[in-house]
Formats: sequence, structure tokens, C-alpha cells
Amino acid sequence: MKVSVIAPAYNEEPNIKPLIETFVEFTRKNGLSDWELVIVDDGSRDGTYREAVEHSRGLDNVKVVKLAVNRGKTDAIKEGFRASSGKYIIIFDADMQFSFEDVKRIVDKLDEGWDLVAGYKVGKYEKKFVSSIYNFLSRLFFGVRVRDMNALKGMRREVLEVIPLRKEWHRYIIPIAHHYGFTITEIPVKLYPRRAGESKYRGKLRILIGFMDLLAVRFLLTFMEKPLLLFGTLGFVSLFLGFLVGTVALILRFVFDLGYRPLIYLTMLFLLGGLLLLSMGFLGEMISYTNDRCRDYCRK
Repeated sequence: MKVSVIAPAYNEEPNIKPLIETFVEFTRKNGLSDWELVIVDDGSRDGTYREAVEHSRGLDNVKVVKLAVNRGKTDAIKEGFRASSGKYIIIFDADMQFSFEDVKRIVDKLDEGWDLVAGYKVGKYEKKFVSSIYNFLSRLFFGVRVRDMNALKGMRREVLEVIPLRKEWHRYIIPIAHHYGFTITEIPVKLYPRRAGESKYRGKLRILIGFMDLLAVRFLLTFMEKPLLLFGTLGFVSLFLGFLVGTVALILRFVFDLGYRPLIYLTMLFLLGGLLLLSMGFLGEMISYTNDRCRDYCRK
């Protein structure tokens, strides 16, 4: 297969039949015999899996994967990736808010040599203000010049083979890929109204969760690869404060004959804390080195 379109689906029963029919019609009309659709039922409570199995019967280019419980979009993408065989991977929402014509345009850009192609939504759509803030923070934190982190996107298979993906990290595929040195470009894509069902990404709490995940990804990408940079810096600051407070305590004691025991305790706290932080930094470097060796071994 050249292209694998992975479509995570959670409670998308009314959208499954149009999804499969549209995909089959599009590939037949364009002679795309090397495309496949992988539908991943993410523990739906409705008839999503039943619809997918029924309407994919007899179709060699449509696969259906079922997760026993709802594990989230990231895990659904990972399971769909394991079941896929395409050179290019497209992440396509099952709610049919994007078109396969835009998918083909993304594939054409991948053929030009790009590692990842991000679509950015054009026109009016819900949550545009929240999305703009999130995308601005992502660009600020990661330095990747992409206007939309969570629209339609496609990438070479190697991207998902290399980058780490934890729960809910599907929203950060683009900045993580950028961090790992993959080339990225973007094209405009049209966002269509939802055909049926309701959005699964509502609520103000998701904004807070998204922001905390953003900080977590930035922290892990920066300091997990160079832990001594964080813990070593904090350790030296703590040691410096310890020597500074200790010096003040000694001056007060031997110059002004003023003994102040809490300063001694504070000095001990800073010095011990600094040594502990430095030890954590060196230990982190050893773990990071071991992970790199294991990753290189697995690639071989």
C-alpha cells in the first residue's frame, strides 16, 4: 500500500457508512488501488463497530480494528498504525469534516519529498478563538511555523515509527516531529460541517488539560534528552545559595558575634539539595543514554 488512511472513531455510528462509501467511490474514480482505509473503533458504546464491519464486508482496501475500551485518540491512531501497511499515513477524522480530495493533495506534497504535511483549516469554524490561542502557544513553545496543529495531516511512515506518543499526544505530532528533525510543510484544507453526531472535544476543562499537556511535552522533549541541563542548573543554584547563606552565617558569628542557628539549617538544606539535584541530573543522563542505545538497537 502507498497510502493508509487511519480513521479513529468513537460513537460515530451514523458516519461510518458515508465514510466507507465516500472512500471507496473516491479511490475507484481516481484509480487509487494502493490506498487503504483503517477504521479504529475506540471502544464505542453505539453501533460503530457493527456498521464498520457490515459495510466493509468484501472490501479488500478497508480494515476494521476494535479496541475493547475507550483509550483515546492517540491509542486509536497507534493501533491503526500497527494494522496499516502504507508508505504514507493520513490521520482522518471519522466525522467526515475533511475531504479525500484534500487527502490526495497532501499525498502529492509528500511525493515531493516532505516528511509531514499539515493542513490548516480555512473559513469559519467552531472554537476558532481557542484553536488560535493553542496554535500560538504551540508555535511559541516549539518554534514550528505551522498555523494549525490539529487539522488534517499526513506523514511518512517513518515519522510515527520514530516519535514518542503518549496518551493525548496526537495533538502534538507536528511539534514532536519538528523536534526530531522531520521536514514539515502545510497546505490549506476545507473544513466541512459535521454530517451527524456530536463533537467529542467539548468543555472548558479540555482547554486546561491541553495547556498542561503542552507544558509536559515541552518539558519531556527538552529536559528528558538533557536532564543535567535542568537538574544541574538547579543544583548549582542551590549550592551557590548554600555557600552564600553559609558565608553570611559565618560573618555574623565571628565578626559580629551573632549566632543564628536557622541560617545553619538553611545552609545545610541548600547544600544537600544542590548535591541531590546534581546526582539526579547525572542519573538522568545515564538513563537517557541507555534509552538512546536501546532505541538505536531497536531500529537495527
